Amino acid sequence: MSATATADERLAPTSLVRKLLGRPEFGAVVGAAAVFVFFSIAAPTFLQASSLSTILYSASTIGIMACPVALLMIGGEFDLSAGVMVTTSALVSSMFSYQMTANVWVGVLVSLVVTLAIGFFNGFMLTRTKLPSFIITLGTFLMLTGLNLGFTKLISGSVSTKTIADMEGFPSARALFASQWTIGSVTLKVTILWWLVLVAVATWILLRTRAGNWIFAVGGGADAARATGVPVVKTRTGLYMGVALCAWISGQHILFSYDVVQSGEGVGNEFLYIIAAVIGGCLMTGGYGSAIGSAVGAFIFGMTSNGIVYAQWNPDWFKFFLGAMLLLATLLNAWVRKRAEAK
Repeated sequence: MSATATADERLAPTSLVRKLLGRPEFGAVVGAAAVFVFFSIAAPTFLQASSLSTILYSASTIGIMACPVALLMIGGEFDLSAGVMVTTSALVSSMFSYQMTANVWVGVLVSLVVTLAIGFFNGFMLTRTKLPSFIITLGTFLMLTGLNLGFTKLISGSVSTKTIADMEGFPSARALFASQWTIGSVTLKVTILWWLVLVAVATWILLRTRAGNWIFAVGGGADAARATGVPVVKTRTGLYMGVALCAWISGQHILFSYDVVQSGEGVGNEFLYIIAAVIGGCLMTGGYGSAIGSAVGAFIFGMTSNGIVYAQWNPDWFKFFLGAMLLLATLLNAWVRKRAEAK
């Protein structure tokens, strides 16, 4: 009788509320709704169509990188070089195209190879040296920061690259990486599309593929995952190369939006990517999170950074709000996870 009861209990359908509470991004969605309502009241211009398009653009520039960073964090690792890697990608593409007087697509492809090599280097060093990812990627961050500035000054004679707007292939590259569409008073930029596609692909990988199971397993415990046959080295290296791929996309967007690149850009942005992922439900200890959560976290960032401006507050308060959201999101995510595990 008890065995039948147990079987029936296991087969009983799970309620919608319980399913929602079990999702890593649940806390972030609640937080996003609260932020949206708050700024809708505090800033009358917040709900204008043009304001929402600006918010989406700000969110997309963070979200493109927050998505692979979230997967990396689910795998139990960090990448402190992600911010400057974006700038490196743009610099390589610009300077190679200009100096070689080649079609800009040649520079774009060279930049892709170089950026992926940086991601592979991070993964290779992590798996071979067994050092913490914090140390490995901090070293890469410092090296790239110096290389970005040093090579730009050496080649261009200044801290920014030369314009490549008149080079062959520039219009088609801009169409792919920096185009925009105007619908009435709303301007939508192509980064929003890139962002949505990347989140969809990352979600599919996490939930529908063997690689997604490997990512969660490695983040939950690398030794245990290795004992069950999970290719830990390949998984970690692939995650770092995924971050590099998205850094390349972001870098090309910067280049073809402004056609010149400042060598000092990107420093500090790696923390924004991590914050968006954590607000979206990723745990610092790995093994838990979602790509959709990172998108919600990036959207919260976009709403906050622009909402403060629309409310005509002092923008110096932005970092305070960002830090407060990080702490609140971390506490809420921990509570949600405990509730999910208890159920």
